[in-house]
Amino acid sequence: MSRSVSLLLAGILTVSGVALVHAPAGAQQTAAKASTQKAAVTLPAKLGLGRPALPEEVRAWDDDVRPDGVGLPKGRGTAKQGDEIFQEKCASCHGEFGQGVGRWPVLSGGLGTLTADRPDKTVGSFWPDATTAFDYIQRAMPLGNARSLASDEVYALVAYILSMSDVIKDENYELNESNLAKVKMPNAGGFFVDDRDVSEKHFWQRDPCMKNCRPPPKVIGRAMSVDVTPDSKAGPKVD
Repeated sequence: MSRSVSLLLAGILTVSGVALVHAPAGAQQTAAKASTQKAAVTLPAKLGLGRPALPEEVRAWDDDVRPDGVGLPKGRGTAKQGDEIFQEKCASCHGEFGQGVGRWPVLSGGLGTLTADRPDKTVGSFWPDATTAFDYIQRAMPLGNARSLASDEVYALVAYILSMSDVIKDENYELNESNLAKVKMPNAGGFFVDDRDVSEKHFWQRDPCMKNCRPPPKVIGRAMSVDVTPDSKAGPKVD
C-alpha cells in the first residue's frame, strides 16, 4: 500500500465530538483509544470561508413575486408604454404582436383553445396569475440581458402582453404594485391544489406488492396460426 493511500485511510472524521478513525490494521488500537476520549480534531465554529451577505446583497436576490402580489416592487407602466419597449427588446423573438418568431414562444391569443386538441397556452389564455409574468420577465428577460429592465419597464411590458390577449383593454390603464395581483386572468379557475394525498388515498396499500404481483402472461394465439407470418419465399427482399 502506498504512503498516500495509508494517509488517506487514516483520515479522521469528527461526528458529534467523537473522532471516528478509518485506519490500517496497525492503527486500530490507537483508534479504539481515541474513540473513548474527547476528539482532538473538531470542526471550527466558523469555517473561515467567505463572509456574511450584506443586507443589500440579500435584497438584490430576494426579488421573487408571489401570485398574491407579495414581493412586487414599486413602479408603474401602461400598455402604450410597453408597446414601444416590446418592439425594441422583445419583438425579435416573440414577434411584433406576440405571435412568436420561428420556434420562440407565442405570448398572445389562444383564448378559448384550452379544450382543443392543440391548445394555445399563452400568457393570456393559460397563466392563472398576472404576477407570474412580472416575476419571470424581471428575472429572465430579455434573453441574454436578464435583469436589465427597470421595474417601470416590466410593469409596462406586462400591461402590453396582457393587452394583446384583451385581458387589459385600455392601453392607458396603469399597472402598479397595488393592482397587478387584482387582474383577473381568463384561466384563473383552471388550476387547483394537488390533492392526490386525499383523492387517491384509497389506491394506496400499506404493504405494496414487490414480487410476483401478477400471474404470468398467457399466450392465447400465435401469428403463424392465423397466417400472418410470411414464409421465406413470400417475405420481402432485404439488401
